Amino acid sequence: MTTTWRPNKTVGQMVDDAKTRIQNLSIAELEAEMARGDVQVLDIRDVRERRKLGFIPGSMHVPRGMLEFWLDPTSHYYAGKVDPTKRIILYCAGGQRSALAADVLREMGFPSVAHLEVGFNGWAEAGRRVDREPQTRS
Repeated sequence: MTTTWRPNKTVGQMVDDAKTRIQNLSIAELEAEMARGDVQVLDIRDVRERRKLGFIPGSMHVPRGMLEFWLDPTSHYYAGKVDPTKRIILYCAGGQRSALAADVLREMGFPSVAHLEVGFNGWAEAGRRVDREPQTRS
């Protein structure tokens, strides 16, 4: 199927635009914030990615598809697990989904939001510690 439709903005352009409005953290900056404490690191990847590849130690899983719903107290799906007054740092696999998600949280009014620019893949490739969920017997 051939189409002549073209998006007004590509996803790449949207990510680039979002990165101008949010804080883009390096691995070293994320580690420094985690060492200071009082930060919430949210893994927004799909649960299958988290299970297969592991996760940044201390991170909380909040899937991208539910992020706004779990964090908005007016939502039927509000989870109450993330403190809106504390620093929130998001990551995904490569830093694109987390850039868009951080921009959405900024737009929602969360006061201190950032994302890990290189994502989980960059973290793992840099040799940083990766935790894994315990294996369960089926």
